[in-house]
Amino acid sequence: MHLTSKPVGKALSRSTGLFGALLFLPALALAQEAAPAPTLDAGNTAWMLTSTALVLFMTIPGLALFYGGLVRAKNVLSILMQCFAITALVTILWSLYGYSLAFSVAGMEKGVVNLNSFIGGLDKAFFAGLTRESLTLTIPESVFATFQMTFAIITPALIVGAFAERMKFSALLWFMGIWFTLVYAPIAHMVWSGDGGLMWDWGVLDFAGGTVVHINAGVAGLVAALVLGKRKGYPTTAMPPHNLTYTVIGASMLWVGWFGFNAGSAVAADGSAGMAMLTTQIATAAAALMWMFAEWTAHGKPSVLGIATGAVAGLVAITPAAGTAGPMGALAIGAASGIVCFFASTKIKRMFGYDDALDVFGVHAVGGIVGAMLTGVFADAALGGKGLAEGMTIAGQVMVQGKGVLVTLVYTAVASFIILKVIDVIIGLRVSEEGEVQGLDLSEHDERGYIL
Repeated sequence: MHLTSKPVGKALSRSTGLFGALLFLPALALAQEAAPAPTLDAGNTAWMLTSTALVLFMTIPGLALFYGGLVRAKNVLSILMQCFAITALVTILWSLYGYSLAFSVAGMEKGVVNLNSFIGGLDKAFFAGLTRESLTLTIPESVFATFQMTFAIITPALIVGAFAERMKFSALLWFMGIWFTLVYAPIAHMVWSGDGGLMWDWGVLDFAGGTVVHINAGVAGLVAALVLGKRKGYPTTAMPPHNLTYTVIGASMLWVGWFGFNAGSAVAADGSAGMAMLTTQIATAAAALMWMFAEWTAHGKPSVLGIATGAVAGLVAITPAAGTAGPMGALAIGAASGIVCFFASTKIKRMFGYDDALDVFGVHAVGGIVGAMLTGVFADAALGGKGLAEGMTIAGQVMVQGKGVLVTLVYTAVASFIILKVIDVIIGLRVSEEGEVQGLDLSEHDERGYIL
């Protein structure tokens, strides 16, 4: 039974008088200050186990098939290999130090900006202190750590689509390992670690990874595409997807897996998870249709590739807002992302001439920005959202969201550029011209995706 100060005070006054009440006040204060110990919730744990499996399913096989179908036949295995290897590499790095860098709260204090506002310490390295009994909220810490590991896996895996068909596998492993350490972990810490985290204290709303995952990966992908340069023959040589069946299957897996990504970010089987699931479905459907209609209007026919890519754009855009927007807010966010990402991936890409092979920037960075900014609008209770912080206005929240987006854009772009340039100097980034013409399946892995 929880005791509140007023009923207890009245009871004491009636039974023991003022003197007795004064004697009891210190004990009462201690009782009020002591937070109830967290207890394991089996339902929440079961949902988070499921969500973790769904998010891993998004990378392998979902993203691997989505990207694999979009490249030319001679490079399909290279994409599958890259996604698979990143899954293994990040798992180990997360276990050694990544979890600690992202979620250690040592030295953090709300309103105090110090080194720990930007990056966690190493007190949780090697999963120190993680036991069968340790909890995060109402689930085992082991489940929370694995759930967050799957986010850390898919983020660098998303980047490979931007420079598909031209990076050496050795360079990719170095880039992903260093990028995960110096870019992903700090951004995750600033946004999600809690009181004392830089963007957390600013009040940035990012329910499931608009900044941490999508803007982060999309900007890194664009920088990588620019540093490596265009594929041989781009844009004069036709480079159509070799297997759109794989791509649609992969996109469908992403759509299903994204319920774990977004609804799982509630870290509970509750109303927040339920609303995140509903908003995810609505936004994805709206974006898929808006991309389809935009393409139909612009090119005369709707394409399977277009509707699948539009669905991914909607999934990206609703990610930061899934826990705060309402159903009609999700509809607006999805529709906006479908249109904006279509033009970013077609007209804007052609206008500037960069070779973002699989539209990572156009879908993930642009979709992430659209979603992050509109999160500040549709979180408002008057528009069906969860409600803004006390005293916060829509304009104020949009400004906070923009501040978070800008920090992510600048930090990720600069850090990614430096990492790529250092690797290029030491071992080189790009495959030889002969290897690129032959295809990365043979030149990098000595295997064929298909027997001709």
